[in-house]
Amino acid sequence: MPLRVTLEPSYILHGRPYSESSSLLEIFSRAHGRLGLVARGARGSRSRWKNMLQPFRPLLLSWNLRGELGTLTGAEQVASPPGMAGDPLLCGLYANELLMRFLHRADPHQDLFEHYGAMLAGLADGRPPQPILRVFEYRLLNAAGFGLQLDREPSSGREIRADAWYLYVPESGPVRREASCTDREELVSGAALLALKSGDLETRHLKELKNLMRRLIRHHLGDRVIMSQQLFL
Repeated sequence: MPLRVTLEPSYILHGRPYSESSSLLEIFSRAHGRLGLVARGARGSRSRWKNMLQPFRPLLLSWNLRGELGTLTGAEQVASPPGMAGDPLLCGLYANELLMRFLHRADPHQDLFEHYGAMLAGLADGRPPQPILRVFEYRLLNAAGFGLQLDREPSSGREIRADAWYLYVPESGPVRREASCTDREELVSGAALLALKSGDLETRHLKELKNLMRRLIRHHLGDRVIMSQQLFL
């Protein structure tokens, strides 16, 4: 028997043409996680979903699921789509791509779902995007099973000091280093690590944390290119 889901809070992460008039959607739902759905006839001139199945819009979706790929059976828009253009739009596309890369299908992450919606609202409201992205990356890595150790050194158990510098080892955590060491460009301050854990980032932390998160994401994704990053260039 197929799984039937009705009016599930969801977002479209990505869509592409499928057959003559249908679309193949990647969605992020609150209770069912990331899923692939076929929206039959969605691109047809008489489709009841025409222009609705777009990224960033809060939707209530219904579907039947048998195996890994489901069939969309209903869609309702529950709020106006956030105004996304320029850098906020690129940041949203980047976040969507990370969700597709890091989350397994049918693996629910309700807290991350709520945070994703709040992130989109913050981007649409014109808040500075870099702090929003760093906190999102942190929460996504935690949800995907790559939790970051930010308040203690794993080897010694010593608390992270705000006035010290650390090399973050992806598989374990921060290791204290002298600021004058040869890998200075890869170091991150204890103050920035603690700020990321609290979610209260200051401008002075952003460059360090951007470098840190890029290294960690690259480590976990390997050689796979993040296509949305190329749009920033």
